[in-house]
Formats: sequence, structure tokens, C-alpha cells
Amino acid sequence: MATLREVRRRIASVTNIAQITRAMQMVAASRMKRAQDAILAARPYSDELRDALARVAAAVDAEVDPLLARRPVRRVALVVVTTDRGLVGSLNANAARAVLRHVAETASDGENAVEVSAVTVGRKGRDALRRAGVPIAAHFAQLGDRPTFADVTPIARLVTEDFLAGTYDRIEIAYSTFINTLSQRPVIRTVLPVERPIMGEAETESNDEYLFEPSPVAVLRRLLPHFVAIDIYRAVLENRASEQSAQMVAMRSATDNAHDLIADLKLVYNKTRQANITREMTEIASGAEALG
Repeated sequence: MATLREVRRRIASVTNIAQITRAMQMVAASRMKRAQDAILAARPYSDELRDALARVAAAVDAEVDPLLARRPVRRVALVVVTTDRGLVGSLNANAARAVLRHVAETASDGENAVEVSAVTVGRKGRDALRRAGVPIAAHFAQLGDRPTFADVTPIARLVTEDFLAGTYDRIEIAYSTFINTLSQRPVIRTVLPVERPIMGEAETESNDEYLFEPSPVAVLRRLLPHFVAIDIYRAVLENRASEQSAQMVAMRSATDNAHDLIADLKLVYNKTRQANITREMTEIASGAEALG
């Protein structure tokens, strides 16, 4: 049985841990609010941009821009967005499992072998893919707690230039989408070639009211690169909101577990102290009886 000094030392150690996790929970809660506000503000802009792209694409008869071109897929670049730090529960593990499963399915899809390379955004995803043996073409890290559109622009430029140069035939992105504070889900979708949004019949009729200057083709070519960058930026914001939410929940769970452990250790301390007092009283009584 542990001595009283050892139990007291363990209680003090767990109490310090509980204070740290509680402080981290409060910090994550404040960051989570900012991250949620950022993604909730970005979603309407991204949706409206997609709607504008649909209206312009509906006025163009063919795939007039290289970013819309579809060709046989032999090389795929997968942009994997994860966190730089841990303490986020199973967020990164779930994302890594989804990515590795997708890589295996993509590599074995069809008759021709498909080469998959990764562009990692975040240290945790890079480490997981490196352990799994997935080739990493580029790595971006330390985007900060408040990533800006300028921080994401180099990523968008890299994948866009590689797609236009024919280095890759398809660009995909994997990230954790924010659903609510307790729920985040891994998502993998195609970024390039850009999917031409399908408009409904009513929207197609109302599209005749729009005039494009200088021409629909010129507007489309100007809009597509910006749309790709906004798409990646939205993925980064979704993952950031998921990270802060998962960290807050993980730290709250750690704090609760620490408090439960402290209660158990105090019970052990009291039982040990009571056993020591009983043993000492028994020894005193036995000694008194022997002297008498």
C-alpha cells in the first residue's frame, strides 16, 4: 500500500494537471468562438461565389478554361489539412484514417495505377502520412490561430500551377468540417478541375437577366482562380473551428477525469490514514498490556 506521503504527492500532481487543463479549456473556448465566427462568416461568401460561378458557367457552352478541363486521372494531389498541435482528442486520428483509406481506394481505382501525392497543411497530418509511406510533395505549417486569406494563397497558387502544368490530373482536399461543438467530420472532395455547378430550371431562366462584361468567358477565367483559393481557405477555416472545438471538449474531459481521480486519491488517503491510526492504537494497546 502507498504511503501517505506518496498519496499526498499524487494528489498535488493531479491537482496541478487539473489546473492546467482547466486553463487550456478556457483558452480553447475563447479561440473556438473566434474560429466559429470566422467560418460562419466565410460560408455565405463561398456559397454566393459558387452561385455566381454557376451563373457564369451556364452562359458558356464549353469548357473554355484549363481549370475546368478533365483528363484521364493518373496523378492526384491530396491537400491534407490537419492541426500543428495535439490535445484535440480523436480529430487528427479520424482525419488520418479517412485520408489513408481514400488514398488506398484511389490508388487501386480503375485499370491504370493512380499515383497519389500529399500537400500537407499542419504537422500532425504530415507525420501520419510520413509514417504510412505516402509521398509528400509540399508542406505548410504554422498558419496561426487566425489564418488569413493571404496565408492560404501560396497553397492555392501551388496546386493551381501544378494542375495547369499537368503535374497532377486532379487536386483534392481533406479536412475536418465543423458541424457543432461536439461534432466534426472528415471530408474529402475535389478542388480541381472545378465542378461546374448545376443550376435549376428556374435559375436558368432568371440567368437571362444578367449581362457579363466584357464577356462570360473573361469573367469565368477571372473568377475560377479566386474560387479555388476561397475553397481552400474555407477548408482551413473549417478545420480551425473543428480544432478549437475538439480541444475544448478534450480539455474539459481531462479536467473532469482529473477531479474524479483526485476524489479517488483522497479516499485512498483517508483509508490509509485510518489504517495507520488503527495500527498505531493497536501497537500502543499491545505495549501497555505487555507492560501491565
